[in-house]
Amino acid sequence: MKVYDKQFIGGVWREGRGERMLEDRDPYTGELLCRYRSAGPEDVDDAYAAARRAQREWYALAPARRVEALERLWRVMDANRSVLDECLLREAGCTAPKRGYEVGESVNLARYYMSFPYLLDGKIQESDNPGQTNYIFRQPRGVVTVIAPWNVPFILALRSVLPAVAAGNAVVLKPASDTPATAFILGELFEQAGMPAGLLNAVAGAGSEIGDALVLHPESDMVSFTGSTEVGRRIGSLTGGRICDVSLELGGNNSMILLPDADLEKAAEKAVFGAFFHQGQICMGLNRILTLPENHDRFCALFAEKVRALKAGDPADPEVFVGPMINAGQVKRFDALLADTLKAGASPLVEGSTDGNVVRPWVLTDVTMSMPAANSEMFGPIVSILRAEDIDDQIALANATEYGLSNSVFGRDVYRAMQVARSLRSGMVHINDQSIGDEAHVMFGGEKQSGVGRFNGDWVLKKFTTEQWLAVSES
Repeated sequence: MKVYDKQFIGGVWREGRGERMLEDRDPYTGELLCRYRSAGPEDVDDAYAAARRAQREWYALAPARRVEALERLWRVMDANRSVLDECLLREAGCTAPKRGYEVGESVNLARYYMSFPYLLDGKIQESDNPGQTNYIFRQPRGVVTVIAPWNVPFILALRSVLPAVAAGNAVVLKPASDTPATAFILGELFEQAGMPAGLLNAVAGAGSEIGDALVLHPESDMVSFTGSTEVGRRIGSLTGGRICDVSLELGGNNSMILLPDADLEKAAEKAVFGAFFHQGQICMGLNRILTLPENHDRFCALFAEKVRALKAGDPADPEVFVGPMINAGQVKRFDALLADTLKAGASPLVEGSTDGNVVRPWVLTDVTMSMPAANSEMFGPIVSILRAEDIDDQIALANATEYGLSNSVFGRDVYRAMQVARSLRSGMVHINDQSIGDEAHVMFGGEKQSGVGRFNGDWVLKKFTTEQWLAVSES
């Protein structure tokens, strides 16, 4: 993989001016991919200054010119699929299914958002004042700060970067410290597409060194953050203090409800994907499966058989479904929560094991909501099966969490399944499917501690723009 050890600011590749030297490592082999100097406060200032200049130039272009530029970006991304794939393998430890999905969806996002320059509409409204006409204009916010996570680094950066730019904004992007190259590759693609210098600026560094500087920067007109609820709370507090709009997509503790008429074979197949895709390091992934007395034993047998068939190990092996967790710190956290859950009385239906950063899947039964594996976002290859008394109890258990991102309901009676889904306090519910799903044109977002704001389609267009009223009176 190419070495990415420079910051991308104002269209220029330059060494960071932060205090710390950081390392980018392959999570499976431990190989050092590169060392780079963190961005510092001066780099952050320069990035926002460049973004402000570029945004004025960019929005002054006719919509057709912006569409042409976005189309070039899409074509460049499509031509560089192998670059994205290699980065996801080496830097993020993604298996072949995860890489295929993320690369394909990233290119699709670029194609979808090409139309956005034409969607900044407005309206004319009558006035009660004689001789006055009211004009409402939709316009970009200006400079958008995007802070992306490590688990789905391209998609979860692009779903903010692309609509923000397409709506006429400029962007300052900070990647996660575990996946810095993803942001620099996006900078490279913007450069290859001939986008204005400074339209996208990528600054990588430790959150402790530049995180607050980004969120509190006076030239930041809004912040779009995807990551943990803990960090999201801090960002929300900081942006609230400076009266800056924010979009937060945070953690999840998602359930699959198996109704009495559920297709258990299909549910077991889908649950394997929902629980163990990208080693369970997905905010929408399944944490809990809620059975009933009449389907518990049958489902457990079907599910355990499928989980035991999963291959874990080297993400470069196309047959491997479960690859490495992102780093040793995440493995240590996972192992501690698992140990506390087993100590509290949970029983392993499928017993996993740990080899370096590779954790083979765990399935637990005899789990209650007081146990860490059920009440925490595990963010690893584990799922807990909880036996509910009836449908009302299933709903209560699904809602018995501070999170409310994405849930799942299985039942042949679709109307009843939809009624159950409407009782769940989550932003998204999938009927007869697992909980992971995203479409560029369909609303995405959670409730409670899973975040504020909505992504995708018309929802994200409104989030990344603002409105201005012009009251025009006759001269």
